[in-house]
Amino acid sequence: MIGLSPWNLTTARLRMTPVGYRDLPDLTALKGDPRAYALMLGGVRGPVQVAEELAQEIRDWGAHGYGMWAVRALRGRFLGVTGLMARADGRGVALRFAFWPEARGVGLAREAAGAALNYAHDSAGLARVVAVAREDNFASRTVLGSIGMAEVERFTRDGVLLLVYQSIRRHAGG
Repeated sequence: MIGLSPWNLTTARLRMTPVGYRDLPDLTALKGDPRAYALMLGGVRGPVQVAEELAQEIRDWGAHGYGMWAVRALRGRFLGVTGLMARADGRGVALRFAFWPEARGVGLAREAAGAALNYAHDSAGLARVVAVAREDNFASRTVLGSIGMAEVERFTRDGVLLLVYQSIRRHAGG
């Protein structure tokens, strides 16, 4: 039930809930559309891969107390995803986000990613969060900078230059 989980987040324009099997049709459409997912790590996904990822994302919430959120307008329309996921390359817990093109350009990704970053630091207790963006993905880089993340590293994978951003927030007494 919405509102009972401490993992649900609400912003001025958005409702963010941990992804669940109810989101599978929306996630399959988003992750299967090159307009929305071509620049994401691993690119466009097929339905089986989306279902496998969703199962892992649900497990992440149980194991870590953080994961991916489905992002909806307050009236319920699915807009995209944002969340936190441990990177396989060992760089740390990463902030990720992807939105439908129709939901871009009005600050929704910034609003959702900012809420996820605050959750990471304030609720999940993560002192450091990273994000990785392609050098040519100016929209994502703009979002990351606007929520206070700073570029700290660059690396090349499969001939693509990737930029690593980070946010560090020390807690009182820590």
